Amino acid sequence: MTTVLDRFRLDGKVAIVTGASSGLGVAFAKALAEAGADLVLAARRAERLDATRAIVEQAGRRAITVAADVARPESATAVVEAAIKEFGHVDVLVNNAGKGTAVPATRETPAQFCEVIDINLNGCYWMAQACGRVMAPGSAIINIASAAALASGGLPQAAYSASKAGLIGLTRDLAVQWTGRKGIRVTALAPGYFPSEMTEQFPDGYIDSQLPRVPAGPATRKSSRLPSSSSPARPAATSREPLWSLTAA
Repeated sequence: MTTVLDRFRLDGKVAIVTGASSGLGVAFAKALAEAGADLVLAARRAERLDATRAIVEQAGRRAITVAADVARPESATAVVEAAIKEFGHVDVLVNNAGKGTAVPATRETPAQFCEVIDINLNGCYWMAQACGRVMAPGSAIINIASAAALASGGLPQAAYSASKAGLIGLTRDLAVQWTGRKGIRVTALAPGYFPSEMTEQFPDGYIDSQLPRVPAGPATRKSSRLPSSSSPARPAATSREPLWSLTAA
């Protein structure tokens, strides 16, 4: 008898996960492998991808790693080409690579702003574009946006919030273009707060200040932290340095 979970199996499918070196990227890769997919793991921090590949292989699936900076269109194309060369097709793209910063708006430089937009928004477009050219009907693209696209978290995150809001708009447009004509589903997830390497960079006391906004109240933090390597200490901010900055790419 076919179960509900059987309907979510991905046996024979190939999934690309960007930003697969830490946090959500590792969790996505693990879940996709457990569902039966083979993985293409992409990140700028390529030295961390071996650990993610080991997790995929422990689930009995195959994985390749690709060093990639998705902000560069040619790099996004290279990821897809590597997937086609190794597996012959691409069925799922998880656009997870991203950079989070917190810089007061009057101090943020054009370079700081553009770097976040280039990774979080432009990079997702380049990856979707490259995959959209080779995906067959029935394929899926999942863009990882953020609750910061919908409401302020009280941090100075103009670049991050704008990039994630733009990603929701991009998702909507690609869904209209491709779902009916090409049979490629395009959706977005907007995660809220969860303990991770990125959230460890938040200012002292920030999490406690936000707990009153959570209807369900505070949750236990110790057991829910996503996998990552050891986190760097948060540097003190100068006039033009971000309060914190971390790349999941």
